[in-house]
Amino acid sequence: MSLKVLLTALACLSVCGIAQAADDCFNEAAAYQGVNPWVLRALAWYESKGDASAIRQNANGSIDVGQLQINSIHFGDLAREGVPHRALTDPCVNVYVAAWLLKQKMVKHGNTWRAIGAYHSETPRERDAYARGIQHVLVAWGQLPSAR
Repeated sequence: MSLKVLLTALACLSVCGIAQAADDCFNEAAAYQGVNPWVLRALAWYESKGDASAIRQNANGSIDVGQLQINSIHFGDLAREGVPHRALTDPCVNVYVAAWLLKQKMVKHGNTWRAIGAYHSETPRERDAYARGIQHVLVAWGQLPSAR
């Protein structure tokens, strides 16, 4: 199933008021893309503390949208997939798009911390600092052992 078809169906369910609970979106999006649902949750927490309405203007002129702060650099690719950027304000669509983006990084970098950091930036210093931040969240939640 293409991202366009999946997100269209998801948007219809949301409009009809029968969308799955937010936690289900993380589990389902993660399963669909083959990524870890706890990593997706940690990304949302790290990016916006889970604020589905978060919109951030960046110094470089780009914007980040939703709880997983999808950057406007991806709007063109999403439009080609049939996903308008306005759809990113739907919490579940935002999670599915984030899972899709994370999977792309995993294809490029493998199932590694580098892939998780690259969700934020491909610049090594920023990428590695971001990955450490996600590690800290997962340790705090008991999803990773402490690196003592």
